[in-house]
Amino acid sequence: MNTRCYAALIILTLATNIAVGAEPAVDKYGWESLFDGKTMGKWKASDFSSNGKIEIKDGSILIGCGKPMSGIVWSKEPPARMDYEIQLEAMRTEGYDFFCGLTFPVGTNPCTFVVGGWGGTLTGLSCIDGYDASENETSSSSKFENNRWYKIRVKVSKDKIEAWIDDKQMVDLATENRRISVRWEVESSIPLGIATWCTGSAVRNIKIRKYGK
Repeated sequence: MNTRCYAALIILTLATNIAVGAEPAVDKYGWESLFDGKTMGKWKASDFSSNGKIEIKDGSILIGCGKPMSGIVWSKEPPARMDYEIQLEAMRTEGYDFFCGLTFPVGTNPCTFVVGGWGGTLTGLSCIDGYDASENETSSSSKFENNRWYKIRVKVSKDKIEAWIDDKQMVDLATENRRISVRWEVESSIPLGIATWCTGSAVRNIKIRKYGK
């Protein structure tokens, strides 16, 4: 095969891989990107009746302020349901309440990590044994500034849910014999989604890292 034909074959192979949608690359730390900064990919607008405008701008997904709910949801089976961690950056762009309600799977059950809820300061998991983030032991209060990025990370293992904001651990919950669920308002975020309440936000650098087999 001459050089010209070989080069043409390489180009055709690369084009075919792109067209069929190759699996997302995993970086050297084991993180797999869930958002390429350019397209929605497997994300779509959540089925909230009051959903705000969803668009991509400057490498971020902008979630417009809803009345009251807005958000995005993963449209396929989630990449993992146990033994994983998920990380993203989120920013409140307008409004006064939670700018990242990250709903994620804990095995077959969903749970939500609420950041900046109940008037803008409350953080915690909804729901634990039927109690939401304002009522259970994961509840805490922090000040969040508009137009500032926050790094949010949740880790799910067989016996624990952990969560961090800007590398500060906010949640360390043993889950044995605990009932994990979500509030009915965020059911449209199941199995994996990001929601807001009376608030506009931006999210970027969404990625997941799996553990074990």
